[in-house]
Amino acid sequence: SGAPAAEWGGFEDNMQSGGSAVIDMENMDDTSGSSFEDMGEMHQRMKEEEEEEEAESEAGAGEEEDGEFLGMKGLRGQLGRQVADQMWQVGKRQASRAFSLYANIDILRPYFDVEPVQVRARLLESMIPVKMINFPQKIAGELYGPLMLVFTLVAILLHGMKTSDTIIREGTLMGTAIGTCFGYWLGVSSFMYFLAYLCNAQITMVQMLSLLGYGLFGHCITLFVTYNIHFHSLFYIFWLVVGGLSTLRMVAVLVSRTVGHTQRLILCGTLAALHMLFLLYLHFAYHKVVEGILDTLEGPNMLPFQRVARDIPVVSNAVLNTTAKTIALTL
Repeated sequence: SGAPAAEWGGFEDNMQSGGSAVIDMENMDDTSGSSFEDMGEMHQRMKEEEEEEEAESEAGAGEEEDGEFLGMKGLRGQLGRQVADQMWQVGKRQASRAFSLYANIDILRPYFDVEPVQVRARLLESMIPVKMINFPQKIAGELYGPLMLVFTLVAILLHGMKTSDTIIREGTLMGTAIGTCFGYWLGVSSFMYFLAYLCNAQITMVQMLSLLGYGLFGHCITLFVTYNIHFHSLFYIFWLVVGGLSTLRMVAVLVSRTVGHTQRLILCGTLAALHMLFLLYLHFAYHKVVEGILDTLEGPNMLPFQRVARDIPVVSNAVLNTTAKTIALTL
Protein backbone atom coordinates (compact mmCIF):
# COMPACT_ATOMS: atom_id res chain seq x y z
CA SER A 1 0.00 0.00 0.00
CA GLY A 2 2.93 2.24 0.58
CA ALA A 3 4.25 1.73 -2.92
CA PRO A 4 0.96 2.44 -4.63
CA ALA A 5 0.57 5.55 -2.54
CA ALA A 6 3.97 6.73 -3.55
CA GLU A 7 3.18 5.99 -7.17
CA TRP A 8 -0.12 7.76 -6.82
CA GLY A 9 1.68 10.75 -5.31
CA GLY A 10 4.17 10.80 -8.16
CA PHE A 11 1.35 10.55 -10.63
CA GLU A 12 -0.36 13.51 -9.02
CA ASP A 13 2.87 15.41 -9.11
CA ASN A 14 3.29 14.55 -12.73
CA MET A 15 -0.24 15.60 -13.47
CA GLN A 16 0.23 18.80 -11.63
CA SER A 17 3.44 19.43 -13.48
CA GLY A 18 1.80 18.50 -16.76
CA GLY A 19 -1.14 20.71 -16.00
CA SER A 20 1.14 23.57 -15.19
CA ALA A 21 2.96 22.92 -18.41
CA VAL A 22 -0.31 22.94 -20.25
CA ILE A 23 -1.24 26.15 -18.53
CA ASP A 24 2.18 27.55 -19.35
CA MET A 25 1.71 26.60 -23.02
CA GLU A 26 -1.65 28.21 -23.02
CA ASN A 27 -0.22 31.26 -21.42
CA MET A 28 2.63 31.18 -23.86
CA ASP A 29 0.20 30.75 -26.70
CA ASP A 30 -1.81 33.67 -25.45
CA THR A 31 1.33 35.72 -25.07
CA SER A 32 2.53 34.82 -28.51
CA GLY A 33 -0.88 35.71 -30.01
CA SER A 34 -0.92 39.05 -28.31
CA SER A 35 2.63 39.73 -29.44
CA PHE A 36 1.67 38.89 -33.01
CA GLU A 37 -1.30 41.20 -32.77
CA ASP A 38 0.95 43.90 -31.39
CA MET A 39 3.42 43.36 -34.20
CA GLY A 40 0.60 43.67 -36.75
CA GLU A 41 -0.66 46.80 -35.12
CA MET A 42 2.88 48.21 -35.02
CA HIS A 43 3.36 47.30 -38.65
CA GLN A 44 0.06 48.95 -39.55
CA ARG A 45 0.97 52.00 -37.56
CA MET A 46 4.40 52.16 -39.18
CA LYS A 47 2.77 51.83 -42.60
CA GLU A 48 0.31 54.59 -41.80
CA GLU A 49 3.12 56.77 -40.48
CA GLU A 50 5.13 56.14 -43.64
CA GLU A 51 2.11 57.04 -45.77
CA GLU A 52 1.60 60.20 -43.72
CA GLU A 53 5.27 61.06 -44.07
CA GLU A 54 5.11 60.45 -47.80
CA ALA A 55 2.01 62.67 -48.06
CA GLU A 56 3.68 65.35 -45.99
CA SER A 57 6.85 65.10 -48.05
CA GLU A 58 4.84 65.36 -51.27
CA ALA A 59 2.97 68.38 -49.90
CA GLY A 60 6.25 69.92 -48.80
CA ALA A 61 7.79 69.30 -52.20
CA GLY A 62 4.78 70.90 -53.87
CA GLU A 63 5.02 73.91 -51.60
CA GLU A 64 8.74 74.15 -52.26
CA GLU A 65 8.11 73.99 -56.01
CA ASP A 66 5.45 76.69 -55.70
CA GLY A 67 7.78 78.76 -53.58
CA GLU A 68 10.59 78.31 -56.06
CA PHE A 69 8.25 79.30 -58.90
CA LEU A 70 7.00 82.32 -57.04
CA GLY A 71 10.57 83.11 -56.03
CA MET A 72 11.69 83.00 -59.67
CA LYS A 73 8.84 85.27 -60.67
CA GLY A 74 9.66 87.65 -57.86
CA LEU A 75 13.34 87.56 -58.76
CA ARG A 76 12.57 88.29 -62.40
CA GLY A 77 10.27 91.16 -61.44
CA GLN A 78 12.91 92.58 -59.13
CA LEU A 79 15.57 92.31 -61.82
CA GLY A 80 13.24 94.03 -64.30
CA ARG A 81 12.62 96.86 -61.88
CA GLN A 82 16.33 97.24 -61.21
CA VAL A 83 17.13 97.33 -64.93
CA ALA A 84 14.36 99.89 -65.53
CA ASP A 85 15.63 102.02 -62.64
CA GLN A 86 19.19 101.85 -63.95
CA MET A 87 18.08 102.82 -67.45
CA TRP A 88 16.07 105.72 -66.05
CA GLN A 89 19.00 106.93 -63.98
CA VAL A 90 21.38 106.68 -66.95
CA GLY A 91 18.97 108.57 -69.22
CA LYS A 92 18.38 111.21 -66.58
CA ARG A 93 22.11 111.61 -66.05
CA GLN A 94 22.77 111.99 -69.77
CA ALA A 95 19.92 114.47 -70.17
CA SER A 96 21.13 116.57 -67.25
CA ARG A 97 24.68 116.41 -68.60
CA ALA A 98 23.55 117.54 -72.05
CA PHE A 99 21.46 120.35 -70.55
CA SER A 100 24.33 121.53 -68.39
CA LEU A 101 26.64 121.27 -71.41
CA TYR A 102 24.52 123.66 -73.49
CA ALA A 103 23.47 125.84 -70.57
CA ASN A 104 26.92 126.27 -69.07
CA ILE A 105 28.55 129.46 -70.26
CA ASP A 106 32.00 128.22 -69.32
CA ILE A 107 32.11 126.31 -72.59
CA LEU A 108 32.26 129.57 -74.55
CA ARG A 109 34.85 131.14 -72.28
CA PRO A 110 37.94 129.85 -74.19
CA TYR A 111 36.62 131.46 -77.39
CA PHE A 112 36.33 134.88 -75.71
CA ASP A 113 39.32 134.74 -73.38
CA VAL A 114 41.57 137.21 -75.18
CA GLU A 115 43.48 140.33 -74.25
CA PRO A 116 42.81 143.69 -75.96
CA VAL A 117 46.44 143.80 -77.09
CA GLN A 118 45.99 140.52 -78.93
CA VAL A 119 42.81 141.77 -80.60
CA ARG A 120 44.60 144.92 -81.77
CA ALA A 121 47.49 142.88 -83.16
CA ARG A 122 45.10 140.57 -85.02
CA LEU A 123 43.22 143.52 -86.48
CA LEU A 124 46.48 144.86 -87.91
CA GLU A 125 47.47 141.40 -89.15
CA SER A 126 44.15 141.08 -90.99
CA MET A 127 45.30 143.87 -93.32
CA ILE A 128 48.71 142.35 -94.05
CA PRO A 129 48.77 139.40 -96.51
CA VAL A 130 51.13 136.58 -95.61
CA LYS A 131 53.95 135.68 -97.95
CA MET A 132 54.73 132.14 -96.83
CA ILE A 133 52.11 129.76 -98.18
CA ASN A 134 54.20 126.59 -98.18
CA PHE A 135 53.07 125.61 -94.67
CA PRO A 136 49.71 126.18 -92.94
CA GLN A 137 49.35 129.63 -91.45
CA LYS A 138 48.09 130.04 -87.91
CA ILE A 139 44.47 131.17 -87.42
CA ALA A 140 43.26 132.60 -84.14
CA GLY A 141 40.59 130.35 -82.63
CA GLU A 142 38.69 133.10 -80.79
CA LEU A 143 35.42 134.86 -81.56
CA TYR A 144 35.60 138.04 -79.47
CA GLY A 145 37.25 140.15 -82.15
CA PRO A 146 35.00 138.94 -85.02
CA LEU A 147 31.86 139.46 -82.92
CA MET A 148 32.85 143.01 -82.04
CA LEU A 149 33.63 143.73 -85.69
CA VAL A 150 30.18 142.50 -86.72
CA PHE A 151 28.52 144.79 -84.17
CA THR A 152 30.75 147.65 -85.35
CA LEU A 153 29.62 147.02 -88.92
CA VAL A 154 25.99 147.15 -87.73
CA ALA A 155 26.61 150.52 -86.08
CA ILE A 156 28.31 151.85 -89.22
CA LEU A 157 25.34 150.79 -91.37
CA LEU A 158 22.93 152.58 -89.04
CA HIS A 159 25.15 155.66 -89.13
CA GLY A 160 25.19 155.54 -92.92
CA MET A 161 21.39 155.33 -93.04
CA LYS A 162 21.10 158.41 -90.86
CA THR A 163 23.64 160.48 -92.79
CA SER A 164 22.15 159.57 -96.17
CA ASP A 165 18.84 160.72 -97.64
CA THR A 166 17.01 157.62 -96.48
CA ILE A 167 13.68 158.47 -94.83
CA ILE A 168 12.95 156.39 -91.78
CA ARG A 169 9.22 156.55 -91.24
CA GLU A 170 8.52 154.09 -88.45
CA GLY A 171 10.67 151.98 -86.19
CA THR A 172 14.39 151.51 -86.51
CA LEU A 173 16.66 149.74 -88.96
CA MET A 174 18.68 147.91 -86.35
CA GLY A 175 16.96 144.60 -87.00
CA THR A 176 17.68 144.79 -90.72
CA ALA A 177 21.32 145.74 -90.13
CA ILE A 178 21.85 142.97 -87.57
CA GLY A 179 20.22 140.42 -89.84
CA THR A 180 22.35 141.48 -92.80
CA CYS A 181 25.69 141.48 -90.97
CA PHE A 182 25.19 138.35 -88.91
CA GLY A 183 23.60 136.58 -91.84
CA TYR A 184 26.66 137.27 -93.99
CA TRP A 185 29.11 136.30 -91.25
CA LEU A 186 27.42 133.06 -90.24
CA GLY A 187 26.05 132.10 -93.65
CA VAL A 188 29.22 132.66 -95.68
CA SER A 189 31.36 131.06 -92.95
CA SER A 190 29.18 127.94 -93.02
CA PHE A 191 29.21 127.81 -96.81
CA MET A 192 32.98 128.28 -96.98
CA TYR A 193 33.53 125.63 -94.31
CA PHE A 194 31.45 123.19 -96.35
CA LEU A 195 33.39 124.11 -99.48
CA ALA A 196 36.68 123.75 -97.59
CA TYR A 197 35.58 120.29 -96.44
CA LEU A 198 34.96 119.32 -100.06
CA CYS A 199 38.35 120.73 -101.09
CA ASN A 200 40.20 118.99 -98.21
CA ALA A 201 41.28 122.24 -96.60
CA GLN A 202 42.65 121.99 -93.07
CA ILE A 203 40.39 124.43 -91.25
CA THR A 204 37.70 124.20 -88.59
CA MET A 205 34.41 126.04 -88.28
CA VAL A 206 35.66 128.26 -85.45
CA GLN A 207 38.75 129.16 -87.47
CA MET A 208 36.61 130.02 -90.47
CA LEU A 209 34.39 132.25 -88.34
CA SER A 210 37.46 133.97 -86.91
CA LEU A 211 39.10 134.40 -90.33
CA LEU A 212 36.02 135.87 -91.99
CA GLY A 213 35.17 137.98 -88.95
CA TYR A 214 38.57 139.66 -88.89
CA GLY A 215 38.26 140.09 -92.64
CA LEU A 216 35.34 142.50 -91.98
CA PHE A 217 37.79 145.02 -90.54
CA GLY A 218 38.52 146.34 -94.03
CA HIS A 219 34.77 146.69 -94.67
CA CYS A 220 34.34 148.71 -91.49
CA ILE A 221 37.14 151.13 -92.44
CA THR A 222 35.90 151.56 -96.01
CA LEU A 223 32.27 152.15 -95.11
CA PHE A 224 33.03 154.49 -92.22
CA VAL A 225 35.17 156.71 -94.41
CA THR A 226 32.93 156.70 -97.48
CA TYR A 227 29.71 157.28 -95.50
CA ASN A 228 31.16 160.55 -94.19
CA ILE A 229 32.96 161.60 -97.39
CA HIS A 230 30.59 161.08 -100.31
CA PHE A 231 32.92 160.52 -103.27
CA HIS A 232 32.54 157.46 -105.46
CA SER A 233 36.16 157.65 -106.57
CA LEU A 234 37.28 157.57 -102.93
CA PHE A 235 35.10 154.54 -102.31
CA TYR A 236 36.60 152.64 -105.24
CA ILE A 237 40.11 153.42 -103.99
CA PHE A 238 39.30 152.14 -100.50
CA TRP A 239 37.44 149.19 -101.99
CA LEU A 240 40.49 148.11 -103.97
CA VAL A 241 43.16 148.91 -101.38
CA VAL A 242 41.65 148.29 -97.95
CA GLY A 243 39.09 145.67 -98.96
CA GLY A 244 41.57 144.03 -101.29
CA LEU A 245 44.22 143.72 -98.56
CA SER A 246 41.84 142.05 -96.11
CA THR A 247 40.64 139.71 -98.86
CA LEU A 248 44.20 138.83 -99.87
CA ARG A 249 44.97 137.99 -96.24
CA MET A 250 42.11 135.48 -96.08
CA VAL A 251 42.97 134.04 -99.50
CA ALA A 252 46.63 133.54 -98.55
CA VAL A 253 45.68 131.72 -95.34
CA LEU A 254 43.30 129.42 -97.22
CA VAL A 255 45.90 128.74 -99.91
CA SER A 256 48.41 127.69 -97.22
CA ARG A 257 45.86 125.22 -95.81
CA THR A 258 44.67 123.72 -99.13
CA VAL A 259 46.42 121.16 -101.31
CA GLY A 260 45.84 121.17 -105.07
CA HIS A 261 45.65 124.00 -107.59
CA THR A 262 42.03 123.38 -108.57
CA GLN A 263 40.88 123.24 -104.96
CA ARG A 264 42.75 126.45 -104.15
CA LEU A 265 41.25 128.22 -107.15
CA ILE A 266 37.69 127.20 -106.31
CA LEU A 267 37.92 127.96 -102.60
CA CYS A 268 39.85 131.23 -102.78
CA GLY A 269 37.98 132.55 -105.82
CA THR A 270 34.62 131.96 -104.14
CA LEU A 271 35.71 133.66 -100.92
CA ALA A 272 37.23 136.68 -102.72
CA ALA A 273 34.16 137.19 -104.90
CA LEU A 274 31.71 136.98 -101.98
CA HIS A 275 33.77 139.27 -99.76
CA MET A 276 34.32 142.02 -102.32
CA LEU A 277 30.76 141.91 -103.67
CA PHE A 278 29.37 142.21 -100.16
CA LEU A 279 31.24 145.49 -99.70
CA LEU A 280 29.81 146.81 -102.97
CA TYR A 281 26.33 145.77 -101.87
CA LEU A 282 26.65 147.57 -98.52
CA HIS A 283 27.75 150.81 -100.18
CA PHE A 284 25.42 151.01 -103.17
CA ALA A 285 22.44 148.69 -102.83
CA TYR A 286 21.84 148.27 -99.10
CA HIS A 287 20.00 151.58 -98.62
CA LYS A 288 17.80 151.07 -101.65
CA VAL A 289 16.98 147.52 -100.66
CA VAL A 290 15.99 148.66 -97.16
CA GLU A 291 13.81 151.43 -98.60
CA GLY A 292 12.10 148.90 -100.86
CA ILE A 293 11.49 146.59 -97.92
CA LEU A 294 9.99 149.44 -95.90
CA ASP A 295 7.75 150.46 -98.80
CA THR A 296 6.60 146.87 -99.20
CA LEU A 297 5.87 146.32 -95.52
CA GLU A 298 4.51 149.74 -94.55
CA GLY A 299 3.11 150.96 -97.84
CA PRO A 300 3.86 154.26 -99.59
CA ASN A 301 4.29 157.45 -97.61
CA MET A 302 0.67 158.60 -97.42
CA LEU A 303 -0.76 161.53 -95.53
CA PRO A 304 -3.05 160.64 -92.62
CA PHE A 305 -6.81 160.82 -93.11
CA GLN A 306 -8.42 164.19 -92.41
CA ARG A 307 -11.99 165.19 -91.79
CA VAL A 308 -13.45 167.31 -94.58
CA ALA A 309 -16.72 169.35 -94.23
CA ARG A 310 -19.21 168.40 -96.89
CA ASP A 311 -21.87 170.78 -98.27
CA ILE A 312 -25.50 169.82 -97.65
CA PRO A 313 -27.70 170.38 -100.73
CA VAL A 314 -30.61 172.87 -100.70
CA VAL A 315 -33.28 170.22 -101.19
CA SER A 316 -32.24 168.40 -98.09
CA ASN A 317 -32.35 171.68 -96.13
CA ALA A 318 -35.96 172.33 -97.23
CA VAL A 319 -37.01 168.81 -96.31
CA LEU A 320 -35.46 169.17 -92.88
CA ASN A 321 -37.15 172.54 -92.25
CA THR A 322 -40.58 171.20 -93.29
CA THR A 323 -40.16 168.16 -91.04
CA ALA A 324 -39.21 170.33 -88.09
CA LYS A 325 -42.27 172.63 -88.58
CA THR A 326 -44.63 169.66 -88.83
CA ILE A 327 -43.29 168.18 -85.60
CA ALA A 328 -43.64 171.54 -83.83
CA LEU A 329 -47.31 171.94 -84.91
CA THR A 330 -48.26 168.47 -83.81
CA LEU A 331 -46.71 169.06 -80.38
